[in-house]
Amino acid sequence: MRVATAGESHGKGVYAVIEGMPAGLALDGAAIDAALARRQAGYGRGARQSIEQDRVTVLSGVRGGVTLGSPIAIAVSNRDCESSNAMAPSCPQEKLTCVRPGHADLPGMLKFGTDDARNILERASARETAARVAAGEVCRQLLGALGVGIRGFVRRIGSVADGRDYAFADILLDSDTGMLDLECAARARREIDACREAGDTLGGAVELRVKGLKSGFGSCMTAREKLDARLCAALFSVQAVKGVEVGLGFAAAGLRGSEVHDEIFFEKERGYFRKTNRAGGIEGGMSNGEELVLSAVMKPIPTLMRGLLTVDTATGKPATAEAVRSDICAVPACEVVLESVLATELCAAVLDRLGGDTLQEVVKRYKELP
Repeated sequence: MRVATAGESHGKGVYAVIEGMPAGLALDGAAIDAALARRQAGYGRGARQSIEQDRVTVLSGVRGGVTLGSPIAIAVSNRDCESSNAMAPSCPQEKLTCVRPGHADLPGMLKFGTDDARNILERASARETAARVAAGEVCRQLLGALGVGIRGFVRRIGSVADGRDYAFADILLDSDTGMLDLECAARARREIDACREAGDTLGGAVELRVKGLKSGFGSCMTAREKLDARLCAALFSVQAVKGVEVGLGFAAAGLRGSEVHDEIFFEKERGYFRKTNRAGGIEGGMSNGEELVLSAVMKPIPTLMRGLLTVDTATGKPATAEAVRSDICAVPACEVVLESVLATELCAAVLDRLGGDTLQEVVKRYKELP
């Protein structure tokens, strides 16, 4: 299975094509729209979220609400293209040359040989993630048919960190910060407000869980098939993500082996199991039947209202980056996107192993696994 996206931030829309989705999956369009709405929500989001009202439109690959086995094309329209003519063929094509630190502007201009940063930023924009959320929700629904669930929450926003342990069943978000601890959520809102006053931005950290995945997905035989490598690469592909961990992650560097590795037990009724899950559900590049636990760090958004020092590429002279509308904090939205890309890559790994042209075949093969 493969997913590709297209579209620009201020074009007509963003799009995704899903190849290899089995026939027979009944799509819940309302669930896709709900995921898109979650992506737009969150304390600290910018003005554009009040303009867009994201809804998915299925263009192909589905009939009567059920997948056909052919490529699925989906679209999320951009309402903001009506007020911004940045991508219209008839617009004046005013160039953007004061490149923004931390963005794709300058390296993209040099790579693609353009003197206009807009040719880069329109595609590099996190608006592209709306298409990935829509596609990821389709993949999540296939995983759900196998009994595999995905949940996530915000561990940290700025200096506010939640160090509590949560069971999968406890991860039920009811906070506009994406945090589970309400006291932490209140402190995070205050820090976001302070950043807004200062014209600054905040990043944070997200934790993701996968429950119900059987052992043996991924492989130890080739590097590209390692499940942790695939999932971490998927999370790293999300805009502004700068760090990814599995299980204990970097904390393992300061511990002894006896404090890191999960001892194995066996009972006839439940088979092999572990009483701890420091490996985050992956050993030797393969799922081991325990919950998958992954974490990702999102850097602060580099578009600051007070502007950062830069260079005008048209003149080579010092300049201040343009202060355009932006989020103060998008970590809650990033959590939704990360769930979606995790669902997409995990769905691809599951189908790589199980194959099957129909959902019925996939479900049957999954049930037969030990």
